[in-house]
Amino acid sequence: MLKDRGSRTLKRALYGALLVAPVVLAAQSAGPDWPQFRGPNRDGALASFTEPKAWPDRLTQRWKVEVGEGHATPVLVAGRIYTFTRQGANEVLQALDTATGKAVWQTRYAAPVTVNPAAKAHGPGPKSTPTFANGRVYTLGMGGIVTAFDAASGKQLWQKPAGKTLPLYGTSTSPLVDGNLVIVHVGGDGQGALTAFDSNTGDVKWSWAGDGPSYASPLVATIDGVRQIITLTQDNIVSVAAADGRLLWRRPYKTEYTQNIIDPLLVGNTLIVAGYQNPTMALRLVRKGEQWTVENVWENPAISLYMSNGVLVGDTLFGLSHRNSGQYFLLDVKSGKTVWTGMPRQAENAAIVHAGNLVFSLEDDAQLVVGRVNASAFQELKRYTVANSATWAQPVISGNRVFVKDVSSLAMWALN
Repeated sequence: MLKDRGSRTLKRALYGALLVAPVVLAAQSAGPDWPQFRGPNRDGALASFTEPKAWPDRLTQRWKVEVGEGHATPVLVAGRIYTFTRQGANEVLQALDTATGKAVWQTRYAAPVTVNPAAKAHGPGPKSTPTFANGRVYTLGMGGIVTAFDAASGKQLWQKPAGKTLPLYGTSTSPLVDGNLVIVHVGGDGQGALTAFDSNTGDVKWSWAGDGPSYASPLVATIDGVRQIITLTQDNIVSVAAADGRLLWRRPYKTEYTQNIIDPLLVGNTLIVAGYQNPTMALRLVRKGEQWTVENVWENPAISLYMSNGVLVGDTLFGLSHRNSGQYFLLDVKSGKTVWTGMPRQAENAAIVHAGNLVFSLEDDAQLVVGRVNASAFQELKRYTVANSATWAQPVISGNRVFVKDVSSLAMWALN
């Protein structure tokens, strides 16, 4: 799946070599934290970002360190960046100093895993991004091990072993912390449980065992006064009460090859859902007393998402459709109509974040695309080479710093 792009890849590699040319280094600028998958609100939105007066011709690499295999996004909190990777037969969590890349601590545990041949090209993981909350880091390993660590020291606080079954292609859903609960969909193909663990002890507080896990990550929201966890499961979209795990509603949702991957996005009481070879669609969530109904609002069969999550920019969904071998698009979330589509064959995958209408799209071939969404199109501003191997994890952007995880290393780049 991590394919060679021929002459285009060679040209970009030659351009990337220019990035090591000597430059005058400016002081790095700290910015907001990035504590979990897709950022502070799990939606790909930066808390704040100050756009440079002029975009540089190239970025400055401040440091680069080998951290291990995997495509889990690093998380950044209070001057430390935490990476979750594989080194041999072990899964490794480590804390690095953001200024230097030097390790503060490192901890590991044995986690042998057998990768489905269909997912072999993406490696043995881990793919699930850790979650930082209340001085702890929570991880879900490739084989299903759930662990809590003390963020200051790396000490393991509690751990839950993997179950007897695994998702077909390994895990990639990321833990959700809500109050004193850590919510993880454990289990595997055909059976599993969306489970709330006590964040301090690891004790199970509730579980819903109606389906196996998907590869998407859950969200939490209060809708019509009811706090709920909404997630794609193996073959459904479900919502359970955050307090006790009681099922609120369920709607069948399947994709080819059992690959529910795309995180749902919530706009008011409307859920935007997408999946491989499926139309992108909007579902309205309606409460009538104690009962919930899920109503179709619109469908757009021309826009279909595989592994790339989109972002909401105002009333517009920006993303990379897998149609036409990777095509950027803008979609109006009120009407479902396509506003704009870019050229085909742009990328196999793009990890996208945004600050207002400014978008950063890290393509899987290590190209970081910077552009702007306006009312009718996406305008590319700059393109930077930020690695020499595949990049599937999301970029972490804080102040003028861009942290990029490739297949086995982590690098910090500066915008000036």
